[in-house]
Amino acid sequence: MTETHTTLPPDTPVFPPGRYGRRRAPRRRRPVLAALLVVAAVAALTVISVRLYKQYGDPMYDAQVISYSDITDTQVVVDFRVHLPDGGSAVCLLRARDHAGGEVAREEVPVTAAEGQSQVVLRHRLATTARPFIGEVVRCRPPA
Repeated sequence: MTETHTTLPPDTPVFPPGRYGRRRAPRRRRPVLAALLVVAAVAALTVISVRLYKQYGDPMYDAQVISYSDITDTQVVVDFRVHLPDGGSAVCLLRARDHAGGEVAREEVPVTAAEGQSQVVLRHRLATTARPFIGEVVRCRPPA
């Protein structure tokens, strides 16, 4: 059956028959497939966010650099403060970087708070392989 002007809405263009191929039938929508893709994406993002939170986001172990000093070709001294659960302990990762941003030292430092104390101030000397530009605390986490 061919289409005529009477069977089409007035704003639809009319093309000569056989010239532009067949008209396609409307495709079926697949809501189940779309829902499965959304569920899979949410599950993947949840797994990623939980893993990143465990690695970087524990607010019970917060560290702040107070200062870094005594910079020589072989060392930097880092003064830092760590907030811990009362009487808890942690392992903090310290590092030193050079002017180009390359890592010249890395060390894990154990931190233990006295009973009833939730904040510890430490001074640690990092031995470096080249002249450092900055000393920093990368993160603190509960001891393994």
